[in-house]
Amino acid sequence: MDRTIDISEEMLYNLNIEALKLLLSDKTTKHNILWATKDYISYGTGFGERDEITLSNIVGMYRNIIRPRTLKDRVGQNNRTKEKAEVFTPSWICNEQNNLIDEQWFGRKDVFNCTLGDAWKSTSDKITFPSDSGKYWTDYVDARRLEISCGEAPYLASRYDAVTGIMIPVPERIGLLDRKFRIVNENTDDEDSWFLWAIRALQSVYGYEYQGDNLLLARENVLYTFVDNMEYRFGHAPSKEQMNKAANIIAWNLWQMDGITFTIPYGTIRKEHEQLNIFDFIDVEEEHDRLDEEIEMIAPYCKIKDWRANEPIEYRSLMKEEK
Repeated sequence: MDRTIDISEEMLYNLNIEALKLLLSDKTTKHNILWATKDYISYGTGFGERDEITLSNIVGMYRNIIRPRTLKDRVGQNNRTKEKAEVFTPSWICNEQNNLIDEQWFGRKDVFNCTLGDAWKSTSDKITFPSDSGKYWTDYVDARRLEISCGEAPYLASRYDAVTGIMIPVPERIGLLDRKFRIVNENTDDEDSWFLWAIRALQSVYGYEYQGDNLLLARENVLYTFVDNMEYRFGHAPSKEQMNKAANIIAWNLWQMDGITFTIPYGTIRKEHEQLNIFDFIDVEEEHDRLDEEIEMIAPYCKIKDWRANEPIEYRSLMKEEK
């Protein structure tokens, strides 16, 4: 199926409204993601930076307002760069960096492609997993990957070059999810097993983004990476049920967050702990617990899903583990 880089929310609305609702959802707040940008306030009520993005905001008369960066006018691009330090990485750089990850994982170079300056050519042979490495194709599919401040998620899903806007054919895509799908395509024999491991691939990639329009674009790109690969492998699109399952995973794994506070945008209303002295007759531990509870009510920490344990976890808990 022919595609443009700009996935039409109107088209998705008419095709599968439930999938679009999921792509707008925030699993932490149980509401919708926020605009988290002033770019749309000229459209009136409901388009403020603290407002949720609703279906009515992006279909009908507003069906074309959310567009990938490369399709925005130059003024809009420059404003985002100045206000949010938003810069997008060309695909050839994403490819070089993703290749380094895979070089470490496989213990050899040029696993998925060979670079040619600022271009690349995908390898043609089936990717091998030497038996003495103790690693198998299923381990690669399950290996967790995270893109921080993901924008439109070019490191995960390279449907198009985020700088030039040029579409990239499925066999030549270089994103971390694209590579997992290549492995799934090469190692499954039927549609049922393909779908099982396609879902596992989606469950293994994560990304967070502050601005709501970028996050929606990232979620759409990941969803349509799934759609494109099913069409490439089997010649038909997924069912509504399959799309909904994929969209629900994506809504958990690509989430809206302030990367400094680990909360949703504008959710940080934190009271400074007052300096105590010997005349303050309070239980310090109890007071800290109270403040923590208040913070939780005002600014819930963002949650993601651990799919192997099948339970939500706070993203900040992973940072504590790393320390």
